[in-house]
Amino acid sequence: MTAVATARRKLALRRFWAEYRNHRAGVVGLVVLVVAVLLALISPLFIGDEVTSVVESVGTKFGPPSPGDPFGNDESGRSILLMMWWGSRTSLLIGFMAALLSIVIGLVVGVAAGHFRGWAGAALMRVTDWFLVLPSLVTALVLAAILGGSTWTIIMAIGITTWPSTARLIRAQTLAVEARPYIERSKALGGGHWHITTRHVLPNVAPLLLASTTLEVASAIVTESTLAFLGASSNRTSWGTMLRASYDFGAATNAAWWYITLPGLAILAVVMAFTLVGRTLEAVLNPRLRRAA
Repeated sequence: MTAVATARRKLALRRFWAEYRNHRAGVVGLVVLVVAVLLALISPLFIGDEVTSVVESVGTKFGPPSPGDPFGNDESGRSILLMMWWGSRTSLLIGFMAALLSIVIGLVVGVAAGHFRGWAGAALMRVTDWFLVLPSLVTALVLAAILGGSTWTIIMAIGITTWPSTARLIRAQTLAVEARPYIERSKALGGGHWHITTRHVLPNVAPLLLASTTLEVASAIVTESTLAFLGASSNRTSWGTMLRASYDFGAATNAAWWYITLPGLAILAVVMAFTLVGRTLEAVLNPRLRRAA
């Protein structure tokens, strides 16, 4: 039985990849993401935190791009290329962890609200609606200001304020799954709440959850950059804090376009890549969208 299950999984993965690679936009997005994540992971092997040190900087203040510094220098003469490379670790870490926290909360609340139809489900949805009407950016900004601007505080602030949309999506899918006849047969055969949610509901919402996760990561990276630009993020170097520094030290008035443009383009490229991958996953894993395509 184990060999049969393994063979089925391999066949499903081959079919998934065969369908996925037919979408050029999704393949391009996946390549960009793989490159970005690999660069972030290997950055400590080639550079260290000293690239952000003002004392050790040897470049020219607001030096333009040159063969020695292809991305130019900042207000302290530090290499923008090295700072972007080092800062990618913080931006991607916050994006992934905040999205994971948001997805976990949304999954638990959504499945519980869809499975328990009585007062418990109604109470969970009222809490979800309350969080949904709150302006997420303002709420995250307030939480970051109250709890401090550390990396993990920013992750909590983003994750706690962005889960309601995921919860409503998962609840709708849970209701659709539990309306199917085999759920009634499972209950008649003695299947309990845990059995139904783990064996029937979760496998059916997993594809939707995977596509939603990639979109949540993109949203979390944008939110972190916004919080950093507003001064609520940590002092660790990230693409958002670089944009904030370019504003604080007058990069625009000094015509240092590279200081403003390049971190912004890095955020744009990664967010677009996550969006392309998420849309492609949604098209591949959703049978209705696949038939329409």
